[in-house]
Amino acid sequence: MSPRRRRRKDAEAASTTARGPAAPEQQISAADGAVAAGGNADHNAVGPGSRVHDLRGAHIHIGTPEVAWPVEIGTVPGLASAFQPRSALRAQIDAAQARDGAAPPAQILSGGGGTGKTQLAASYAAEAIGAGTDLVVWAGAAEIQQVITVYAQAAARIRAPGATGEDTERDARALLSWLATTDRRWLVVLDDITDPAAMSGWWPAGRTGTGGVLATTRLHDARITGNGRRRVRVGVYTPDEATAYLRTRLTEDDAGHLLDDAVGDLATALGHLPLALGHAAAYMLNQDLPCARYLALFDDRTRPLGQLLPEDADAEGYGREIATTLLLSLDAAQRTEPVGLARPALRLAAFLDPAGHPRALWTAPAVLTYLTEHRSAAPDGVHRPGPVTAEQGEAALRVLHRYALVSGDPVSVRIHALTARAAREPLDEAALPALTRAAADALLDIWPDPDHTDPELAASLRANTGRLHQLTGEHLWRPEGHKVLYRAGWSWSTTGLVATTAAHWEQLARTSRAILGPAHRSTLRACAELAALWRVTGRAAEAITLTEQVAADCERLLGPAHRDTLMFRADLVTFYADAGREPEALPVAEDILAIRERTLGPAHAETLTARSAVAFAHSKVGHVEEALTRFHDLLADQTRILGPEHPATLRTRANVAASYADTGRTAEAIAETERLLADRERFLGPDAPDTQLSRSALASAYSQVGRAEEAVAQTERLLAGRERLKGPTHLDTLRTRSELAICYAYAGRLTEAIALEESVVADCERLLGPTHLDTLRTRFNLAASYGDAGRFAEAVALAASVLADRERLLGPDHPDTLESRALLWALTAGQRLGD
Repeated sequence: MSPRRRRRKDAEAASTTARGPAAPEQQISAADGAVAAGGNADHNAVGPGSRVHDLRGAHIHIGTPEVAWPVEIGTVPGLASAFQPRSALRAQIDAAQARDGAAPPAQILSGGGGTGKTQLAASYAAEAIGAGTDLVVWAGAAEIQQVITVYAQAAARIRAPGATGEDTERDARALLSWLATTDRRWLVVLDDITDPAAMSGWWPAGRTGTGGVLATTRLHDARITGNGRRRVRVGVYTPDEATAYLRTRLTEDDAGHLLDDAVGDLATALGHLPLALGHAAAYMLNQDLPCARYLALFDDRTRPLGQLLPEDADAEGYGREIATTLLLSLDAAQRTEPVGLARPALRLAAFLDPAGHPRALWTAPAVLTYLTEHRSAAPDGVHRPGPVTAEQGEAALRVLHRYALVSGDPVSVRIHALTARAAREPLDEAALPALTRAAADALLDIWPDPDHTDPELAASLRANTGRLHQLTGEHLWRPEGHKVLYRAGWSWSTTGLVATTAAHWEQLARTSRAILGPAHRSTLRACAELAALWRVTGRAAEAITLTEQVAADCERLLGPAHRDTLMFRADLVTFYADAGREPEALPVAEDILAIRERTLGPAHAETLTARSAVAFAHSKVGHVEEALTRFHDLLADQTRILGPEHPATLRTRANVAASYADTGRTAEAIAETERLLADRERFLGPDAPDTQLSRSALASAYSQVGRAEEAVAQTERLLAGRERLKGPTHLDTLRTRSELAICYAYAGRLTEAIALEESVVADCERLLGPTHLDTLRTRFNLAASYGDAGRFAEAVALAASVLADRERLLGPDHPDTLESRALLWALTAGQRLGD
């Protein structure tokens, strides 16, 4: 064999991976070397007796020490005390397979700060070490040079071919080559990747199926999951895991006495965040604080996170205070295009509901204006010119998501409660007015009217309004109560949740009275809404008491002739009449009219309105002829002063028609309603609200005199208009469908009536909820129709459920409750007769 051939063979022996003993060291004598070199023993002697052996033609093989498997490179973090196995999450990781059935090249544990990504990866690394995996590499990946250095160390330890120790990057690539082809078992963990671009080309990829890669990152970046790498989202603990952590942590430290009934509430308050739970448990142990006492401290928003979850409570050696950990990515996000928007965007999100706010908020004009005004300068100190666009608003949101500062889906955006708190705490009071106004205006910008057609959006908007109010306090009340507070109240009123709606208006009235005073318009609006709610939910006495109090406050502070004073006294006229206190309604109405005539004159529009209220009060006390006379006189004056086409004039004509009916002049009532409908169609248009009221009134009048098919025709036309203008799910449309079903029943078309009522009940339950007052009304009507059809078992069951709901929501003596009780009695009697 030639020397060249021998050298190649020996080199191959030296580079063999150490799965068995290294090749024996080859001994070459001086004589052998001389012969091999083609020289002689005496050649090149330099002194007496000297002998120089020329070994230039020989290859001396130095044996490679055997690698001591298994090998562990890098420091795997120890598992936290009371570490939770997170079985469901681990099942996701264990089950993650590529479509072809092979393991993915890498699995990426992705989530926000403090969610336990590193701990989860450490548990896998510890298991691999315990199972005798040949090579486990743990590399911090915040900087690519860290990864390269650890790779090079691993290459040297396992004697990877091509690793010389002279070039770190070359050695690192030698490791990647070895990993790609070895049949040894291996695991590489890349912890906390922050630069996906830098990682390009440095992802281990095994082709033999014996290795795996596990990486952790805060980033939601598509470059991390390229080339088949699979993302596994790591969120917070489940409620059970969070509670189990606290119980185990405290019990293992002989502090079981700190556990009490508040442990679950404490876990919820901490957002089930592993890092926060660890800090809180350590703080409780240090201070000997039971769960309930610590929770009370935590709920005190005046205490900063640094005090409640201090750095010295970092028992697991995380190395940073919690606020820093949660916002660690914010500086990087702030430098990402669109530059300078991440911080103001996060601050806005921090004042909204952690459970989610509508994504549409980020293109609302108010938010874009706020971002424009609070955009930070770029790193080069240059401010970006021009207003922030809707596209940039969306881009800022994507940046926050990319850096795991928020999460969400195409519909809503979520922020962890502790991240939000950490973002709020550095703000001083001077920053809050502009932020509060922007968030409130934006919520109002995207609030649909009506909102009951999208109950999930409506619920989110109400929740976010409540959260904003809770966090900003008086800033939503300067210089007056923000409209979004009232919009939320009107939205609550469509849900049928009477107690919740009342609580909302009570809070607004109380807060406005405390901040702005009892006679401020914001206070009066809230009180008026609360009184109106009480009136329609059977709390007439409370409605009257509140309105009397507000009217008295207005009179004392603003004077008896002030517009607000008279407005509330006018409400009293209606409330008294509805409550059966008609004799009290009439003098109030007459006093208002006297003040209007004295201060405004007899021809003023508000004076004319006051005259209508007096006529109405007369009708309520039974003075039907007096009421008709007053309406006739008013109609003549309005026609002369306002004109025959004025809406107020036309409304008085409607009252004249109603008065005809009250006096038994039914034919005249119907004739006047027919003329009024024609005039309203001509003057106001066929789809005007007042025109629709006249059509509804005419249909009702037709039904009362037995002209059932004409009533059906008018109601069908009314329904077609409302469906066209307001859509099939608008509250007015639902009510008209219910009216049509009643008309069908009057016309003897009972099968059509029941089919329509069943569909209305289903839509009302879906859109308004099962206990909305309109839903209860349609269920009541359906029960009656079942009874008319002889379906007594269904009728009784439905009527009983309506009665139970009305008793619970409205009280046992509300007129609707009494109506339900009477229906149930009649149906039960009918059922007995049928049996």
